[in-house]
Amino acid sequence: MTKTIIDWARGDLFGLDFPTHPEALKAGGPEFLTRAFRATGTLGEGNSVTRVTGLDEWMLGGTGVKALLSVAYEHDAPGLPRDLFVKFSRNFHDKVRDSGRHHMPPEVRLAVLSRDPHFPVAVPKCLYADIEQDTLTGIIVTERVPYGQGDVEPHYLKCMDQILPEPLTHYRALVSSLAQLSGAHKSGRLGDIVERYFPLDLDRLIARRPRLEAPLLIKRINRLAEFVLQHPHLVPAHIADRAFLEGFCAAAPLVVEQQDDIWRFLHARPDMLALCHMNAKVDNAWFWHEPDGALRSGLIDWGSAGQMSVASSIWGCIGAAEPETHDGHLDELLDLFAAEYARAGGLLLDRAELAQHVELHVMMSALHMTTAPPAILREVPDPSAAVDRHDPIFTANETARVQLKITISLLNMWRRRDLGRLLQQDAPWRT
Repeated sequence: MTKTIIDWARGDLFGLDFPTHPEALKAGGPEFLTRAFRATGTLGEGNSVTRVTGLDEWMLGGTGVKALLSVAYEHDAPGLPRDLFVKFSRNFHDKVRDSGRHHMPPEVRLAVLSRDPHFPVAVPKCLYADIEQDTLTGIIVTERVPYGQGDVEPHYLKCMDQILPEPLTHYRALVSSLAQLSGAHKSGRLGDIVERYFPLDLDRLIARRPRLEAPLLIKRINRLAEFVLQHPHLVPAHIADRAFLEGFCAAAPLVVEQQDDIWRFLHARPDMLALCHMNAKVDNAWFWHEPDGALRSGLIDWGSAGQMSVASSIWGCIGAAEPETHDGHLDELLDLFAAEYARAGGLLLDRAELAQHVELHVMMSALHMTTAPPAILREVPDPSAAVDRHDPIFTANETARVQLKITISLLNMWRRRDLGRLLQQDAPWRT
């Protein structure tokens, strides 16, 4: 079957034709880049891109093609980066990866919004971004994050906190950034562009949540419990406990019955719905130390950004942390989020209520994550060969590592926070 490759698309935001893959970008060259950067105000009329000095496809990442781009300008200027990063929504040679292009539209809109000099969190400077909504074909051109250079720390892989220096300090920096973004939105400082670019449609937000169906869920949850009991060396001992797993499996049908009520509750408090980054794990960030020694973070990979429950944003950040971080520091991180959220302009959230929202979100996430065993086994067919979950075989196989680690986090939260209590008829969230 012949692949249909689109070389150029027409952007909805700036009305320019833009390239959809690296070869088309190479053909467009300085002429396209000059037009694009002038359209966004990155370049004035008296300046231009004169040469493309480097263009290499970047092979990492899960959806569209990416490239490392370097350019020269007619006139250099402060804040005008030469080393750039290009993200395309399309991957014309991989149908599965190309299907992920639906994540790009909000990321493009966020990139354009982030050009506001008062944007509350650090992001890579956006030079140009646009999307053709009808085909979900898009492009984002930003400055390149200088990982491992100067004061910037190296890039960290997700679900590898065992080698992350001072994990709690990094999560504090991330949670602060998330709270500052959401609080700034609630304060109105970002203007009405947020409502235009990221309108809050509660009915759609709730309706698009995949429904849990009892027969399939019971089958998957029993398979997950069996996997844990077959490979207890991969999880903490309190998770590989038959009594706990039997209780976890028994709770599944109760969640199915109550799922609509839970989702409605999680979206019923306007104060807890805000513009959020939904996946601010350590791999989607960069970190640096200020002169006073304080660690700060910037955020990348804004796919599916939008207005949502702040609980989902918090868990999207800390969900890949080690169980010890959740056990010892979750309440501290929630207090930090509440304080920074209020300082940025949102209302002061009650920590107990925020914890309840996070716990309910974790409960639903745990039951949607019951598909982990097949994903792990595709990359690690013999888990018994691994010494533990930190074995190099998981380091080398990202999908297996991430599926295992996040499953552990969810099950650990279920046990340590006794999430089953939330299913009782007199649970506080029902009142």
